[in-house]
Amino acid sequence: MLELTLLQAMRLKGRLSADAAAACVGMSADDTRSALDRLVAEGHAAVAGAAFRLAPGGRERLAALLDEERAAVDQEALTRAYADFDEINTDLKNLITAWQLRDPGTPNDHSDAAYDAEVLDRLAALHERFTPLLDRVAAAAARLAPYRTRFGTAIDKVRAGDHTFVARPIADSYHTVWFELHEELIGLLGRTRAEEAAAGRAV
Repeated sequence: MLELTLLQAMRLKGRLSADAAAACVGMSADDTRSALDRLVAEGHAAVAGAAFRLAPGGRERLAALLDEERAAVDQEALTRAYADFDEINTDLKNLITAWQLRDPGTPNDHSDAAYDAEVLDRLAALHERFTPLLDRVAAAAARLAPYRTRFGTAIDKVRAGDHTFVARPIADSYHTVWFELHEELIGLLGRTRAEEAAAGRAV
């Protein structure tokens, strides 16, 4: 499971630092770095500056591991959970749009504290609704259990005043973690991002 989680994180993020990898797997940075070094030694990952990326052999290994996982998870439970995820996903899409744009032609410059506070209240309420669903997802696919901690860390940072953790692409922001979980669910159900986008479910 550790190997799969790390390889998948590299695929989703492109370049994966040891600290980011530790957050994905719920381990210490030192232990995670050792696991990443093993993937490099096995030819599944490559060093990219201070980060790691998938090597060609890693892509092949990841595809095989994902096929095995897809066959093993409870597809019926995951399908039901995904249907409920899709409903909340629509709300998150609208929330992120409101965070980034005051209206279709006006970017949100975050100068209106009352407006931002209302959007952040909506995010906090969405997180409360979403947390029980994360438990269901983890019950259907145990590898995804660390997502609950990652979402919790992001919302805690937002509540502490670091609003970059709403939707900053290069951080483990709420929106970034949401995108990655969405990708995981799509893959485990044998769907594609293109199909989801065409159906209006992409974030």
